[in-house]
Amino acid sequence: MRAALFRAHGGPEVMEVAEVPVPVPGSGEVQLRVKAAALNHIDLWMRRGLPAMKIALPHVTGGDVCGLVSAVGAGVRGVAEGERVLVNPAVTCGRCRECLGGRDHLCSEFRMLGEHIDGAMAEYVVVPAANLVKLPAGAERLGDTDLAAVPTTFITVWHMLVDNARVRPGETVLVLGAGSGVGVAAIQIAKLFGARVIAAASTARKLELARALGADDTIDYVAEELVAAVKRVTGRRGADVVVEHTGAATFPKSVVACARGGRIVTCGATDGYEAPLNLRHVFWRHLSILGSTMGPKSCLFEVVDRMVAGQLRAVVDRVLPLAEVQAAHRALEAREAFGKIVLEIG
Repeated sequence: MRAALFRAHGGPEVMEVAEVPVPVPGSGEVQLRVKAAALNHIDLWMRRGLPAMKIALPHVTGGDVCGLVSAVGAGVRGVAEGERVLVNPAVTCGRCRECLGGRDHLCSEFRMLGEHIDGAMAEYVVVPAANLVKLPAGAERLGDTDLAAVPTTFITVWHMLVDNARVRPGETVLVLGAGSGVGVAAIQIAKLFGARVIAAASTARKLELARALGADDTIDYVAEELVAAVKRVTGRRGADVVVEHTGAATFPKSVVACARGGRIVTCGATDGYEAPLNLRHVFWRHLSILGSTMGPKSCLFEVVDRMVAGQLRAVVDRVLPLAEVQAAHRALEAREAFGKIVLEIG
């Protein structure tokens, strides 16, 4: 089968499409014929190399996948060949206290498809049957590329805003990097729960699209200093919730942009991990800093139900064939996209 992979760490040029063996499902696993797979920033990090994470090479990336069940391993029940399914990218043990308590994202054996194990940017992929999300009635209206654009970012943001920040109607949510996969999910989920959304991005195009997606106010943080802009828009009060995923470049400003009693929810650090923190702002203004990596598997069911109901939607910037995986990496790295970049495979 064809798969997008890298044999050595480096720039987009190390990505190639090569022939590899078709994976065979073991006990409790299913094989999927991949229809579409979406990129995330983790695909870039894996390609560049992470010092603390050693992976076997060559490595196939890609955690977000929509496909058809093509083979079923021993012991799998309730899954039939030919079914169209979505995959939760988080692989956990399924038997520990955290998994059985509905907090599987805290499992000590937590792994990610395409990160710790070979991923879905291939014609076939094998995943645990427990990671399948059967699509409800009405999902046939949603395309494969739209569904593939959903799992990682929407699970993460649902957990950030709904479970951790517990966003409430009337609150103000500041979304940084509003054109990213996390950003477009955060705008929609915050609006779904009745919040006022301030979207911050670096280009006029992204801000225009953020408004079309539901943002109430926008900030060009290249043209205007972020904290001053947030204070201006909120009458100097600040944001009740800040969706932070860029890291070192913005985190100190996110702290100051928070209202008293505000919450910062963070799920990434695309601009660096080492961010200075003025603790006086944290304790004097009663701020909460809440970290998230993915979320419980149940979050994806919540998201899919709302997509079918038309309350949330995937935002796909472009769809490319598997052969153009290098171009996809370059576009994501250059932050050209508003929403997701998806590879069409099947």
